[in-house]
Amino acid sequence: MQSDEAELDLRAEGDGLVLRAGGRWVVASAAALDRALRQLDGVAAGTRLRIDLAGVERLDTVGAWLVLRTRRELEARGIVTSLENVDAGFAPLLEQVAKGEPPAPEESRPPGLSEAILSAVSRIGESTVRALLAGYDLLGFFGLVLVTLLRTLREPARLRSISLVTQMERTGVTALPILGLLSFLIGIVLAYQGADQLRRFGAEIFTVNLLGVGILRELGVLLTAIIVAGRSGSAFTAEIGAMEVHEEIDAMRTLGLDPVEVLVLPRLFGLVLTLPLLAAYADFMSLFGGALMSWVALGIAPPLFVRQLHDAIGEWTFWVGILKAPFFAATIALVGCHAGFTVSRSAESVGRLTTLSVVRSIFLVIIIDAAFSILYSRLGI
Repeated sequence: MQSDEAELDLRAEGDGLVLRAGGRWVVASAAALDRALRQLDGVAAGTRLRIDLAGVERLDTVGAWLVLRTRRELEARGIVTSLENVDAGFAPLLEQVAKGEPPAPEESRPPGLSEAILSAVSRIGESTVRALLAGYDLLGFFGLVLVTLLRTLREPARLRSISLVTQMERTGVTALPILGLLSFLIGIVLAYQGADQLRRFGAEIFTVNLLGVGILRELGVLLTAIIVAGRSGSAFTAEIGAMEVHEEIDAMRTLGLDPVEVLVLPRLFGLVLTLPLLAAYADFMSLFGGALMSWVALGIAPPLFVRQLHDAIGEWTFWVGILKAPFFAATIALVGCHAGFTVSRSAESVGRLTTLSVVRSIFLVIIIDAAFSILYSRLGI
């Protein structure tokens, strides 16, 4: 019998209940059907309920969703439900709507102590394996660069002098303003803080010793390497990474050019040649800032500052810091270029690896600095 409205009839039959649906289960009847179906909340858990669709004359997507939603909510309350007498024409629609139903939520419970410990150990293990694989990959890249370097030294004409000079200008000359300003300010801060502590013992004059030894041996070259890693190392990664994204490196290989020879060696040589000069410049600017603060705050005139500085430092004090610079430069250049070559074909990868290259460079620079400190201690320098 044709009906303009949807029908619902809940009756007890046998050992359970039967919900007979009839009429037109379409969007026009959705509001009334929803109110009627909400009244099934009184059905007790453990009850068997059969949903009989034999009387349904029309069924659209909204009606199918109401049927499936009702079944899902009843089963969540522990009521055993089943669909019966589904018309062959409605079955495909019910299957399609069922595919869009959210999955049943899994029972969540807080992890136990043993599970939390295993999870933490697993994360530490995964991070360690990733770090070891990254180190192995970087070591392989270092070997490739070393082989290319030896081939270039055997044939010096292969080195692109214009690219080398360009990289020296970009990594050295353009870094002078920011490096000079930061070094000057670091010298002022170090002199002020040192004088504030030494004043308690009436030993303000030894602020000059603190500045000379601290800046020339450690802070000058280390500050320079960190600034260059954040400035030039990240630029190396971004430049080579952008070329990788635009397939320019593949085009180089197609033309018979070696990307390591064209892109890495000029950056490596340029940074190795300029970083010692930048470190010397940073030493001078830091000592200049410290001398200015010592003159203003402590009354130590420049001639007295220079004389005390000469007495405080030895013949190796300056070179102890400068000798580290080429190793720092090579590390920054290799890490930055390697990260650029490992970029995938996406802009997100360029940003992520640029950040990662800076972090790795600074980490390795500090490790190398610690190794030099141990070496100098053993040599008595």
